[in-house]
Amino acid sequence: MSQQNPLLEPFETAPFSQLRTEHFKPAIEEAIKSARLQIEEITSSEAEPAFKNTIEALEFSGSQLDRVTSIFFNLNSAETNDEIQKLAQEISPVLSDFRNDIILNEELFRKVKVVYDQKENLDLNVEQQTLLDKKYKMFSRNGANLTEDKKQQLREIDKKLSSLSLNFGENVLAETNRFELHLTDEKELEGLPNGLRSAARSLAKSKNKEGWIFNLHYPSYLPFMKYATNRELRKKMAIAFGAKGFHNDELDNQKNVLQIAKLRHEKANLLGYKTYADFILEERMAETPDKVDSFLQELLEKAKPAAEREFKELENFAKDLDGIDRLEKWDAAFYSEKLKQKLFDLDDEQLKPYFELENVISGVFTVSEKLYGLKFEEVFDVDKYHEEVKTYRVTDGDNHEISLFYADFFPREGKRGGAWMTSYKPQQKKGDKDDRPHISIVCNFTKPTEEEPSLLTFNEVTTLFHEFGHALHGMLANTTYPSLSGANVFWDFVELPSQVLENWCYEKEALQLFAKHYKTGEPIPEELIEKIKESATFHEGMATLRQLSFGMLDMSWHRIDPSEIDNVKEHENKAFEATKLYPDVTENCMSTSFSHIFQGGYAAGYYSYKWAEVLDADTFEFFKEKGIFDRETANKFRDSILSQGGTEHPLTLYKRFRGKEPEPEALLRRAGLIEKK
Repeated sequence: MSQQNPLLEPFETAPFSQLRTEHFKPAIEEAIKSARLQIEEITSSEAEPAFKNTIEALEFSGSQLDRVTSIFFNLNSAETNDEIQKLAQEISPVLSDFRNDIILNEELFRKVKVVYDQKENLDLNVEQQTLLDKKYKMFSRNGANLTEDKKQQLREIDKKLSSLSLNFGENVLAETNRFELHLTDEKELEGLPNGLRSAARSLAKSKNKEGWIFNLHYPSYLPFMKYATNRELRKKMAIAFGAKGFHNDELDNQKNVLQIAKLRHEKANLLGYKTYADFILEERMAETPDKVDSFLQELLEKAKPAAEREFKELENFAKDLDGIDRLEKWDAAFYSEKLKQKLFDLDDEQLKPYFELENVISGVFTVSEKLYGLKFEEVFDVDKYHEEVKTYRVTDGDNHEISLFYADFFPREGKRGGAWMTSYKPQQKKGDKDDRPHISIVCNFTKPTEEEPSLLTFNEVTTLFHEFGHALHGMLANTTYPSLSGANVFWDFVELPSQVLENWCYEKEALQLFAKHYKTGEPIPEELIEKIKESATFHEGMATLRQLSFGMLDMSWHRIDPSEIDNVKEHENKAFEATKLYPDVTENCMSTSFSHIFQGGYAAGYYSYKWAEVLDADTFEFFKEKGIFDRETANKFRDSILSQGGTEHPLTLYKRFRGKEPEPEALLRRAGLIEKK
């Protein structure tokens, strides 16, 4: 078999061009077999259990399986099709079973426990202590102490959950792809910028249709909502966007949501926790649901008055401008943009010519070079899963290899929405070899058209910097063990490296490195930079309220017993009560397409974005004090945080960098919700 299957031959970079869908299942089955043998070697050994022969051996077992599954599931997110989706449904329960076979293996747990119980007498460094703790908890928190019948129950729950969450994601992608707004009358395009019209015409052409096609992918949807003068068409788009998975048809996600929430609760109870949030938060910086609630509540108290003022101002503005009596959700982006233009004389269309994608990529590379001494060279000899993907070799000042970097920027039918960072190969040290990581970012940006290159909105610029911040966390990893490397950190700490890098997008010193007009090469004028900075806190109260509403919705599903909930929409409306500004849209439901919590890893963790914002605002205040390109501060951030992964508790790492605990006021100051120092 291995003759024909590239996944079973040794490979350094993922062999995308040789891969066929039929390669995955046999490769995964073979890799599971080999991982089982490695586990058996640990359990059958007659040597006394020790850190090296038990904990370390367990950590490095199954590495082939990890690589093959990371390639498979990354493709299922970035370049999927019906065959891959069908296979994912087959493979997920098999992997879930295998994972449970390890966690519920009594002899393996016995050996891990022997080592864990003598940890005080072992001469372990900090990273080894963390690994031991993590391996022990992997068993104790996931059912190793359960009776046989309860272990069986847990297996069933895990299998169902993996299948339901895949199904949830498939439905969201199918819903996103199936809606099209096809316009043939040019009058209906009033207000839309030329770049958007041109992209919509290209899309129509590619489908052999006349006119213009707009869809629910962000580069089409967001600017349409921001600029389309036709209110009815905005309404149509907004309702389609907000109703994903909420049509009572074959793509409906209401049952999936209810089942996922109930099964998660059941799992938490089985493991001895009151709710799923209690189970998850035990391994987070926030620690308990009560702490998360009071954190969200504290921000709500600060943000709500500002949000209500901003909303009133927006209502009055829309009424004065167009006689709008009742501001609806499909008016939000449109009138916010108009008001922003009026207050700051600034709009995205003015900025986009200065943010050609190639220049922004080069900008984020330059910022990373100035901070961390990294060099990026585009290479063309690395296998790719799609022709649009770009590949780069990353080296340091001494020309040592740091990482391989993949970047995939544009929407496609086989790619889920949003933006994310992932990895195809982890960083680890074995013997005297430091295996460097293969890191990827995937985005959905405005595509180039026949008339112009890919010109990014400012929001897309900050998204690119955000995902690149995650990528740096992966690239600069310098740990021994793969499960503690890079972004393998507490979930409410993982957004610090990404969110902090966004700050450079607002700084003149950074913008002048890459924001150049794509036609003339002229640098971005200083007055535009000033306007970007001035407008940074525009409607920050409403933006904060919106993020808090998502965090509260997430907690509402996971910090209670959801068995009494039978109506997703009613439950959601209750959760949104404290943060509600706009009238409810009956046809819409957020939970049914809330992929972060029902498909991604943010269940009981969406608050993390705001939590990490406190850390990033506090971190950037430190950079500002020292200079945003101060190498000493950057080195300290790299050595204390970026390179350390999950080797120590995040607060320990943070205090080592900052010299103190984070100050929540830093976030409120940056958001303009309290006075600056």
